[in-house]
Amino acid sequence: MRIRAFAAVMAATVALPCIVQAADLEVTHWWTSGGEAAAVKELANAFNATGNKWVDGAIAGSGSTARPIMISRITGGDPMGATQFNHGRQAEELVQSGLMRDLTEVAEKGKWKEVIKPASLLDSCTFEGKIYCAPVNIHSWQWLWVSNAAFEKAGIPAPKDWNEFVAAGPKLREAGIQPLALGGQAFQAANMFDVFILSIGGKELFEKVYKDKDEEAAAGPEMAKIFAAAVQARDLAKGNNVQDWNQATNLVITGKAGGQIMGDWAQGEFQQAGQTAGKEYSCLAGLGLNQVLTTGGDAIYFPLIENEETTKAQDALAETIVDPKVQVAFNLKKGSVPIRGDVDMASANDCMKKGIDIIAKGGTATSVDQLLSTDSMKQKEDLMAEFFANASMTPEAAQERFAEIIGSAD
Repeated sequence: MRIRAFAAVMAATVALPCIVQAADLEVTHWWTSGGEAAAVKELANAFNATGNKWVDGAIAGSGSTARPIMISRITGGDPMGATQFNHGRQAEELVQSGLMRDLTEVAEKGKWKEVIKPASLLDSCTFEGKIYCAPVNIHSWQWLWVSNAAFEKAGIPAPKDWNEFVAAGPKLREAGIQPLALGGQAFQAANMFDVFILSIGGKELFEKVYKDKDEEAAAGPEMAKIFAAAVQARDLAKGNNVQDWNQATNLVITGKAGGQIMGDWAQGEFQQAGQTAGKEYSCLAGLGLNQVLTTGGDAIYFPLIENEETTKAQDALAETIVDPKVQVAFNLKKGSVPIRGDVDMASANDCMKKGIDIIAKGGTATSVDQLLSTDSMKQKEDLMAEFFANASMTPEAAQERFAEIIGSAD
């Protein structure tokens, strides 16, 4: 059933008496790993300092697990006070159906259009000229995290790029080390594949495929090279027996795996483990091949609840999220880049500083979440999950299906 069909039910169900005072605000999210939980605590403490109360609604697992639950609650007339989605089109139908708060007044008061950079972050929150979400951070997927201890044990130097990492695979296996850590959650394989398109194929190919929805490019020889890299990754990942992304990160932290391709939130896990960038682990932006990062990340949306007390608490949380001090505190723990460039990140670690520098210099691309609908994203995710789990699927067969998905993508 379409989300829009629930809008009238929602409006009638959530009408509550108007009581103007501090409020408890349930915030649903999927920030549940060690580093993520530490970041959430910073945001919750800052919100509590406004006199309101953060009621934590963490949902274990990934966004793929959490989002259907969140959407079901909102469309079913049991909305939370605020909820996480990624930058992009995940809340598109909820906004179009009138189920989300218009934050334009809050945004104008805080001069969000002036301070939030890049502009694409706020663009993803905007529908028919009105702003419906508060960007929290900038995340990029294009990182290869390397265990220096694993390479030292294998007796070989740590790689400087993806090609050297691939070449080191046999030596790592000989030393009893899993070359590439990859969990079983479908989004991990799907996003790793997207990393290959941008970091190996380049921004032009990436935009042809995902921005222009160019089926011919998706079926062409340049994409064939990407599928060849995916085969290499599939071979390097053979033998993994973990499910969650942070479990895979832990294999790198403990030296049981040589490396992992994962977003910059992984560094929050290294920090929680007391490890230092450049010492126990290394980070290769753009896989060491291409200094371009996608500017995806997280945003908080506020379901429409006709209650003045709740509305004021929602406004307070939106303002808190964009506050400069909160941006620094949250993102230092999360491993992400702040949404505003006027904050002091001098205390950031070396990996975070690399990301900040690349973004500041304009080495950015729009994230896939912002370019494809949730339906198209799910089709791609299913394909990549099957491809990485089934070694008998040829790259040619996978590319043919991928091109069909892109040709019909919206």
